[in-house]
Amino acid sequence: MAGFEPKIIGFLCNWCSYEGADAAGKAQKPYPGNLRVIRVMCSGRIDPQFIIEAFQDGADGVMVLGCHPGDCHYKEGNYKTLRRYTLLKKILAQFGIEEDRLRLDWVSASEGDKLVKVVTEMVEKVRSLGPLK
Repeated sequence: MAGFEPKIIGFLCNWCSYEGADAAGKAQKPYPGNLRVIRVMCSGRIDPQFIIEAFQDGADGVMVLGCHPGDCHYKEGNYKTLRRYTLLKKILAQFGIEEDRLRLDWVSASEGDKLVKVVTEMVEKVRSLGPLK
């Protein structure tokens, strides 16, 4: 769709991914402005209902970015995230939401370049899918 710019909601872990976004900003590494960040203490604290509500409220895509497995400040939060993500993908499919509209990735505080890469990939993917109907 010509001129379509997707709205992406990003749930970013306070300790790693949010710091990675901050590092990218401090290094003036550009990434698409389509991402709207919601800072959470841990990716494991993201209730699946938050993701469903993001889609209901107009998001074209949702990203969950957390600490690498084994590096969670809350020990096992990201393992809980991975389990929920797997189930949520199945639920979203039942609502007709393409699985590529939801992305889970691990971005540490020192990975500003990776954050730029995953956000750019997500925006391009959702742009190619078009608006969520």
